[in-house]
Amino acid sequence: MRGGYNYDAFMSGTAAAETPGGSRFRSLASFAPLRPWRELFAHPSSYSLPHSLADLVSRLRLKLGIFRMNYALAMLFILFLSLLWHPTSMIVFLLVFVAWFFLYFFRDGPLVVFSRIVDDRVVLVALSVVTVVCLVLTHVWLNVLISCLIGSAIVALHAAFRVNDDLFLNEDEAAESGLLSFAGGSGGSGNLPPRVSPKTGSSVVGVNL
Repeated sequence: MRGGYNYDAFMSGTAAAETPGGSRFRSLASFAPLRPWRELFAHPSSYSLPHSLADLVSRLRLKLGIFRMNYALAMLFILFLSLLWHPTSMIVFLLVFVAWFFLYFFRDGPLVVFSRIVDDRVVLVALSVVTVVCLVLTHVWLNVLISCLIGSAIVALHAAFRVNDDLFLNEDEAAESGLLSFAGGSGGSGNLPPRVSPKTGSSVVGVNL
């Protein structure tokens, strides 16, 4: 739970509700909540070398989407450590972090301005630019540069080596990434007709792989 915000409740509510555009995935695109840190620091078996350039790009896009808030918090922590011996810059950083806290980390949903949803990425970029500019004005541009390079390298390495297999939020996100395909009304040659499970009595759809 984060400031009265329950991650599981948000995800279950998102999966159950349709957005005005008819896409349940759109709300996730505009607001990527803080993921549990255990997903970030997973078992070593959850890491592997990318099999191809396409696999690398796929991993980077997925991780930068769903771990966006975690990555931002990690980079801010690295930046914070670089300012420990610069009290003036530290004060400026803490003041700017208040904006980060209320506009990005502490929100219960997408940021809405004048009845319009502001994309999470826009908020992230705007706050990042403000942070860098304010700190550069305190003459710690080298600290900022080194921190950004270190943070970016860590994020890129994690996103590249963390496998995608167990990271989908729901079927809609998996379908958005192209891992699931749904047959149309006419049916497909690879799909088997529904059958009833003898144990549960529920309908089960068979798929030929």
